Amino acid sequence: MENQTRKVWFITGASTGIGLTLTRQLLQQGHAVAATSRNVTQLTQAVDHPTDQFLPLSMHLTDEESVTQALAKTVETFGRVDVVVNNAGYGLIGSLEELSDQEARRNFEVNVFGSLNVIRKALPYLRRQGSGHIFNISSIAGLSGSFPGFGIYCATKFAVNGFTEALATEVEPFGIKVTLVMPGYIRTNFLTQNSLATAQAPMPEYANAREMQALHQEQINGNQPGDPEKVAAALIQTAAAENPPLHLLLGADAYDMATQKLDSLSQEFQQWAEVSRSVGFEVAV
Repeated sequence: MENQTRKVWFITGASTGIGLTLTRQLLQQGHAVAATSRNVTQLTQAVDHPTDQFLPLSMHLTDEESVTQALAKTVETFGRVDVVVNNAGYGLIGSLEELSDQEARRNFEVNVFGSLNVIRKALPYLRRQGSGHIFNISSIAGLSGSFPGFGIYCATKFAVNGFTEALATEVEPFGIKVTLVMPGYIRTNFLTQNSLATAQAPMPEYANAREMQALHQEQINGNQPGDPEKVAAALIQTAAAENPPLHLLLGADAYDMATQKLDSLSQEFQQWAEVSRSVGFEVAV
């Protein structure tokens, strides 16, 4: 790989799923990768690619000092950081009434505030360089929330979508690019016990949430249509683009759900347009 195309990537949640697949592909292509996980031994064993271009780091997303140290070690080792991938997170199933305040807040702590910790600590390096690319891995569930039992998880991803769009406008003057990634169902371990938490106090009244839980754990898990290898390749391709997209849907299912949501919004807005426009002050003639 020519020096001008080699980049330094910083990836969270790299010991499993998309993060692991992306790390492996990047190392095979000659990029430098600082990969983070709560369990660095598991991470090193999973990547299984001994090279001085691989920097495994133990990092806790919700600990600002841990994030600070990980990014500092990355720059100390490789001299810079070019691409930041906020990939770490977990799913949560439970109706809004079932989930406790603690369960809901924990999902936000990891999925939302963990990513914000990384962004906050990475930006000083990227601004000084006058370059960089931040990928925030959201979900189609950040655009369409009509999944009973996934309300809190969807809310975390809606939050990621919102702050990513704002981030793109804030950092554009510094030459930093931002891409919001919304995958559909990708065949990873995301729907397994280690990555998908369930309500600690389920209520029998919420049969629809239990049906949705069973659907994901018993039928969708292991049969997701999205190929993680192709997802990783798409991210690498996007990072190399001169004008990368702000919004990137990955998967035909994600594309279809997104267009259906947009069509539904358009129809509903038009249906209620008269009411929408009726609340302004009367203009004196």
